[in-house]
Amino acid sequence: MIVEFRRRTLLPLDDVLGCLRNSTPKLTRSSLHRCLLRHGISRLPNTEDAPAKKGKFTDTKIGYVHIDICELRLSSGKLNMFLAIDRVSKFTYVEFRDEIGKMNGADFLRGVVSAFPYSIHTVLTDNGMAFADLPKNRTGPTRRYLGPHIFDRVCAENDIEHRLTKPYHPWTNGQAERMNRTIKEATIKAFHYPDLDALRDHVLAFVSAYNFAKHLKALKWKTPFEAIDLAWTKSPEIFKINPRHLIPGPNTGAVSDGGAAGLDR
Repeated sequence: MIVEFRRRTLLPLDDVLGCLRNSTPKLTRSSLHRCLLRHGISRLPNTEDAPAKKGKFTDTKIGYVHIDICELRLSSGKLNMFLAIDRVSKFTYVEFRDEIGKMNGADFLRGVVSAFPYSIHTVLTDNGMAFADLPKNRTGPTRRYLGPHIFDRVCAENDIEHRLTKPYHPWTNGQAERMNRTIKEATIKAFHYPDLDALRDHVLAFVSAYNFAKHLKALKWKTPFEAIDLAWTKSPEIFKINPRHLIPGPNTGAVSDGGAAGLDR
């Protein structure tokens, strides 16, 4: 089973260990390496190439949320997906909107604040119109008369610091972009959907499974929910509710309209 799993997935050694540790409790990293070496698949293709240099986010506490927008396209149309992911816990929340204007961005932030069981202290976005005015329109008499962008007003109402990526460099919002890509790879790049409703339902189900069942290497093989539960035991004062109330049960719906699955309270 181990050898076939490696051949089919081509995952790195640590990822294979993380995926198989529940089904094979006695499996260790050294025994896994010996098994793969014995069957001639201890090295992945092109592993001799120099790996790309990876950046690392500054350490911070839970409640630092990255927000982004992406399109999920089918031949019958497209979905505008707003996505929020916590930098520390990796907890993810999504909503779908017909438009991506500033009112939709502000309303999505309200949904994020309501969905996360703990207080959010910082959000990071790009400079899109849903989150910020153009740099040239952020000062002057007109801006002083109209006041801050509505997204910033919602941030102020909830004591949230709003940070922006460098103008014309939206890819620096890496966490949200990577999660967008993960969702696309698990949905539109892998399956055919009869309509947009089927795609929407699958995305919501995937996000719910990601939050409560996906063991992540970045979290030392915990799920996002387990990371939140650990934070609850260490710093309960930052939480608005007991996060265990978010666990899906037999009397909760599989998905909730417009948001991530498993968040019904």
